[in-house]
Amino acid sequence: MKKKKRMLVANNKKARHEFFIDDVYEAGIALTGTEIKSVRNGKVNIRDAYARIENGEAFVIGMHISPYEQGNIFNVDPLRKRKLLLHKREIRKLEEAQQQQGQTLVPIKMYINEEGLAKIEIAVARGKKLYDKRADIAKKDADRKMQQARRKWNE
Repeated sequence: MKKKKRMLVANNKKARHEFFIDDVYEAGIALTGTEIKSVRNGKVNIRDAYARIENGEAFVIGMHISPYEQGNIFNVDPLRKRKLLLHKREIRKLEEAQQQQGQTLVPIKMYINEEGLAKIEIAVARGKKLYDKRADIAKKDADRKMQQARRKWNE
């Protein structure tokens, strides 16, 4: 099986720390000409972004794509609402998840696939409490110490 080539543009590490990730969906994103050029240059920030379903359409809100340097009058608002390209059944599932108490739609990563198309991974997520975050940090710390001990043992 051939591995797909992806050029990672933006990664939302904060999302995995702040939320429990339930389901992940891959979506296309509708961009203008100068926006895709900025995306290819890696000028994207999805840290504070979220997704929402409105009138049967999916949108990502709060994603910042910096204006393209050579794109004079064709540049658009960096924080504008951008449409996500999903199948109707996926939009229905996301809408049901969004309406449940305590669940939200969070972008996890944005990349350019092997065909040159911009894609974004949207996750159905539940917020973590402070004690959940502390438990995750303690688990990572314990795993790191075990790895170090194994390395010393094998030397």
